[in-house]
Amino acid sequence: MPDPINPETLLDLYARMFTIRQFEERAITEFKAGTLPGFIHASVGQEAIPVGVCAHLTTEDAITSTHRGHGHLIAKGGDIRGMFAELYGKETGLCRGRGGSMHIMDRAVGILGANGIVGGGIPIASGAALAFQLQGSNQVVVSFFGDGAVNIGSFHEALNLAGLWQLPVIFVCENNQYAESTPLAQALPIENLEPRARSYGFEGIVVDGNSLDEVYAVAGEAVALARSGGGPTLIQANTYRWYGHHTGDVAPYRTEDEVSDWKQRDPLAQVKQQLRDLGLGEAALERETGVYELIDEAVCAALAAPDPDPAAVLDYVFADAAGGGA
Repeated sequence: MPDPINPETLLDLYARMFTIRQFEERAITEFKAGTLPGFIHASVGQEAIPVGVCAHLTTEDAITSTHRGHGHLIAKGGDIRGMFAELYGKETGLCRGRGGSMHIMDRAVGILGANGIVGGGIPIASGAALAFQLQGSNQVVVSFFGDGAVNIGSFHEALNLAGLWQLPVIFVCENNQYAESTPLAQALPIENLEPRARSYGFEGIVVDGNSLDEVYAVAGEAVALARSGGGPTLIQANTYRWYGHHTGDVAPYRTEDEVSDWKQRDPLAQVKQQLRDLGLGEAALERETGVYELIDEAVCAALAAPDPDPAAVLDYVFADAAGGGA
């Protein structure tokens, strides 16, 4: 069993997990009400993974994300107001309304971007890690991706180079059991990914992705290893998404019993019970109240924010002659 997380740290991590949960539940509610454009790919049920991993990162460290990336961004410190404004396509969004949910980023806190291409962030992470290594810094990169990305070419290419050059990168596979609607067992001839990591010269670890304690402990070791020059680690975190692939997916490929069973392992409920056992139940409720207020404020601010100016549609698309941004 991993060592228990410091109570005050545990309270902070719970608040971050609760923020992710409420952000996505509110986004789903707004989408169903017809006020939020685009699609929502929710990670409800997976909150322990990004929070447990990003707890060990600094602002100078970097992450790459996926189309299901709200949790990663919030765990890394992305601004909630800017995120909601981006989902609404507003000028005040993190990408000035041009990226939306699937392409949101915030370089100010090391978020190199969500990605609509399955596995698209994995080689970007290895590239960023190479840059950190060449600069002689102790910065690290974390690449989050789903089980649907582990059979694409760039997954293998990125892991091969990371192992060959001992890059400071942690690959985190959020195995939520389905690549859209395909069970992992129908796409992978092995149950776990450790052999693939070993084939590229570094360690692969499987953890219960719904256990904040396990994720936090393993991620801490992996980040410390990468930061000290010890090279990459592959973490397979087994978890489950409560909802369909996106807000329009009713997920007929799953049974009610399967969903119910996984919901009994709710990572938020587990951590909240830990806090109650530590005498921090009231403190947790206070944090929850603050999160509700923050989400309400962010949504109201986004709805009131201006849309991007159509005349500026080509801004930030082309570099100018001097090599700067347009």
